[in-house]
Amino acid sequence: MMANMVTALNNALEQIMKENEKAVLLGEDIGTDGGVFRVTDGLIEKFGEKRVIDTPLAESGIIGTSIGMALSGMHPIPEIQFAGFMFLGFAQLINHATRYRTRTRSAMSVPMVVRTPVSGGVRTLEHHSESPEAYYSHMGGLIVVEPSNPYDAKGLLIKASRMNDPIIFLEPTKLYRLFKQEIPEGMYEVPIGKANILREGEDLTIITYGTMVHVVNSVVEKKGLNAEVIDLRTINPLDEATIISSAKKTGRVAIVHEASLSFGVGAEIAARIADKAIFELKAPIIRVGSASLPYPFPGYENYYVPNEIKIAKALDRLMSS
Repeated sequence: MMANMVTALNNALEQIMKENEKAVLLGEDIGTDGGVFRVTDGLIEKFGEKRVIDTPLAESGIIGTSIGMALSGMHPIPEIQFAGFMFLGFAQLINHATRYRTRTRSAMSVPMVVRTPVSGGVRTLEHHSESPEAYYSHMGGLIVVEPSNPYDAKGLLIKASRMNDPIIFLEPTKLYRLFKQEIPEGMYEVPIGKANILREGEDLTIITYGTMVHVVNSVVEKKGLNAEVIDLRTINPLDEATIISSAKKTGRVAIVHEASLSFGVGAEIAARIADKAIFELKAPIIRVGSASLPYPFPGYENYYVPNEIKIAKALDRLMSS
């Protein structure tokens, strides 16, 4: 079937609900309205209001209720309408969801998948354009996933729904309807914790994820670079083996993400490469990201988010080093 990311996720949720009677969806406007981006469209008609639950506008309540459901034997899949709103449920995630397995010496776990749109590029306001993956990756006990295409989105969500730990499932808003892709109609899994080598190359390695995957691929194609492009797919845990192996092979590394540079995913990856592949590098590692400032008003976001020009200039600098 041909699907964009929205229809791929909708298809995944329907199949998850059919497979697992303990799976429950909850969130603001996800039932009757089908969610703000229509990811849950039609599911309340198929599974009823006891399994597709419209909640009050209270993110702390959504996350807290989901944790209680998970501890009681359910498998909740809450939706937070925009990533910036999830900060209201941050204490529930950090103080409880991440800690129950350790706190109870694995006697209790919190199987839940928190879905939320992330990143900008669609002219929305700041709390609708956040890239919060570094916050959640810092916390031991949280798995953080961010697909870049419909195939991965469906497979990763199905895999996440079968795991026994809390997962933050980040869905890049710009990619929801950007393009369609052929995906299997049945259930399949994409492994969590395993990066995808989108193209192999010898001259440099480009590590990226989410919205930047397609921008990077466009730059590589236009410039005719012999680049190895890695789509992380999972932010935490990182596929360190794939990253280090590629860095050693090419000797030049660029890391590209939409989130702010300071204390971000790129810094973590660069540190690991420096620790385990520093003597194989031919040039300093380059990072390309957004400015370490709050997300700007829509008229300025094209200056804030990395674009093809910024990435191309960074790669030129890297190749000339």
